[in-house]
Amino acid sequence: LGGHSPTPSGRSCWGLNLGTSTNHGVLKEIIRAGSGETVPPDASILVKFSGYLEHMDRPFDTNCYRRNHRLMKLGEDITLGGMEIGLLTMKKGELARFLFKPRYAFGAAGCPPLIPPNATVLFEIELLDFLDSAESDEFFNLTPEQQAQFPLQKVLKVAETEREFGNYLFRQEHFMDARERYKRASSLLLRVNAEEAEQVRVDAAKILVFLNLSFTYLKLEQPARALAYGEKALKLDEKNAKALFRCAQACFSLAEYERARDFLVKAQKQQPFNHCINNELKKLASCYRNYMLKEKEMCCRMFGPRNSPSAGENLKVTGSEPLLFLSFILVLSSLLVLSEDCSRSMYEQQGI
Repeated sequence: LGGHSPTPSGRSCWGLNLGTSTNHGVLKEIIRAGSGETVPPDASILVKFSGYLEHMDRPFDTNCYRRNHRLMKLGEDITLGGMEIGLLTMKKGELARFLFKPRYAFGAAGCPPLIPPNATVLFEIELLDFLDSAESDEFFNLTPEQQAQFPLQKVLKVAETEREFGNYLFRQEHFMDARERYKRASSLLLRVNAEEAEQVRVDAAKILVFLNLSFTYLKLEQPARALAYGEKALKLDEKNAKALFRCAQACFSLAEYERARDFLVKAQKQQPFNHCINNELKKLASCYRNYMLKEKEMCCRMFGPRNSPSAGENLKVTGSEPLLFLSFILVLSSLLVLSEDCSRSMYEQQGI
């Protein structure tokens, strides 16, 4: 097919016949092997593809130049029978070339004016990822009574699948859709009544979902909701550094600087050399200083005499509490930098 001869010599190296045993309707050549399990039926898949007609070097259809690739569900979003057959043989990371005879492509009529009648087409497909949503789909089609009979292992798997869908949507910056997936996972986990020995696994799953929801609400510029979910995670694990950090970010957005400081100090205690935490402390000091300067300037303009010195001069002689807070943050930031330098020096001396 055009510039896509399988081998330099022109010999056929199509190793797999995926059609019937007689018509060879779908042929496959693996260019780069994948890993893990093959795609299951009813999965949602993430692929790059390009389709070529005979004697054409430019694709008649491709999604390779899109910034974001959408999930497509097998049995619903894939229109070519040959492509669906081919995808069911692929593994994550695999790159393959497929030859589809007309019956498995656009049929006897083709798709005028782009695809002529009875056209054999070649597709290059790269399987980026897939999510096995069959069990999740089955679960949410059940009544609440039937869902309650599901084994814990399957319930946790369904919740994790919903969270993975949310993670995909979050990476695509579809934050509203991601939130709905995370909330489905959250509501499912909150209904679980597990034995004490199994509650640890349920709580671990809840923490991940609560942290996802907290971060998503920060992206949606709803810091109060972000703080609520961060605190839910802390009720299950009070020393969780990421939950402490998310709560600090939410308080920061709410201009609750002292609470933000408290959360960050606790997070820094758990992870002393975490750059995100240390940078947030420095950012907090800078923002708090600017905030207090604006507050003082406004008070000076409102209550100071008309012939008094400029507002900037008055700022130098106002209360000490904000300065103490600012000094605390600045000293802590300096200690963090010094601590990192000392640790690095110690490691170098020990040859680590």
